[in-house]
Amino acid sequence: MSTPGPAGTPAILIMAKAPRPGMVKTRLHPLLSPVRCAALQAELIRHTVELATAHTPRAYLAYAPGEGEDAIGTAVPAGVRLLIQRGGHFGERLAAAVTDAFADGAGPLLVVGTDAPPLTGSHLTAAFTALESHDVALGPALDGGYYLIGLRAPHTSLFTIDPEVWSTDRVLTDTRALARDGGLSMGTLRPLRDLDTPADAAALLTDPVLPPRIAALLRPEESSCP
Repeated sequence: MSTPGPAGTPAILIMAKAPRPGMVKTRLHPLLSPVRCAALQAELIRHTVELATAHTPRAYLAYAPGEGEDAIGTAVPAGVRLLIQRGGHFGERLAAAVTDAFADGAGPLLVVGTDAPPLTGSHLTAAFTALESHDVALGPALDGGYYLIGLRAPHTSLFTIDPEVWSTDRVLTDTRALARDGGLSMGTLRPLRDLDTPADAAALLTDPVLPPRIAALLRPEESSCP
């Protein structure tokens, strides 16, 4: 059975890196230049924020320390609440951002990144629906992680997996184990592909759901040589 969550405002929390050349989407550098990767990151943020604000009355964006609002730039419209990521490894930063959002009156809360461009409003709707009868909603990524985690209450124990596991194919499995150990009920969404590597880019370019502006940035840059 699911446990009741605190009464609050349905919200979406986006975890994001600021679009700085050489600091984001570095695994795509064999395909795209650092500047193009930064432009891609800015568009991924814009796309994700647009989805979030269209589906909830409240949206948060948590950015890394040292990456101020000026670095996030025009990708974040007015009305989106900015949070500073706190903590060391990614699990600590997730837990802190979730805690901050719930303390601000959010809940239920969906947490997403910016690396799943096939994410649509139907996935967000399905996640909120799952949280009506489950404690946790998980959107599996094809690489063994997850593109979305939904919470009825601030179950930050779900982010206490080994720091070395983050960004590996064990994230989803270990998160599910923590949920089971905590007696939390889980709903599962349709799997999606993350955008991390040139192989991911090639696969996503064949997906009709991929937003055109992201598709344009993913196509290999033409050489300037004659």
